[in-house]
Amino acid sequence: MHRVLAETYPEAHCELDFANAFELLVVTVLSAQTTDRRVNAVRPTLFAAYPTPEAMAQADREVLEGILGPLGFFRAKTESLLKLSAALVERYDGEVPPRLADLVTLPGVGRKTANVVLGNAFDVPGITVDTHFGRLARRFGWTEETDPVKVEHAVGALFAKKDWTMLSHRLIWHGRRRCHARNPACGACPVARWCPAFGEGPTEPEVAEKLVKTEARR
Repeated sequence: MHRVLAETYPEAHCELDFANAFELLVVTVLSAQTTDRRVNAVRPTLFAAYPTPEAMAQADREVLEGILGPLGFFRAKTESLLKLSAALVERYDGEVPPRLADLVTLPGVGRKTANVVLGNAFDVPGITVDTHFGRLARRFGWTEETDPVKVEHAVGALFAKKDWTMLSHRLIWHGRRRCHARNPACGACPVARWCPAFGEGPTEPEVAEKLVKTEARR
């Protein structure tokens, strides 16, 4: 299944825009409860104003809230960025640590965010269990676990560590484009022959094809 998904989505990558590890850490934190598209839209303004942890830690709260306003929950997200940036300055001299154990001690950073940063900024393999990944892992029969950490460990045991980061991207892309939570495009799915959940969505190719999203930056 992974081989076919790799052939189907050769361009799979992190759909959050970033230029360095600090930017990726921040935009991943901001992506909670909003879309990647919205985060990418505010990113240029945000980092033009606050390009470093030092600058962001000293940001004027009202100005930062104004930049983050389009994302929703902007007051809570402003608080998160101020605390996160301050912690980077105080604990790590303004550098994003390249270790899971350190990243998860930062305010607002859990294993999902840490694995995104490790895999995409530092090339350290990690499994990112977002809602799409967890849903597909269960739908494919790879695990019955619902807790993200347990899903991460269960799926990690099935695949070579070197494949973890790209496996995450490909499952997320597949979940956003074809294997939707409701009405998945079963009849237009490249891994349908191996999927125990085949039939949860329309199986007729012409019907299923209409459900496929060719671009899904969410």
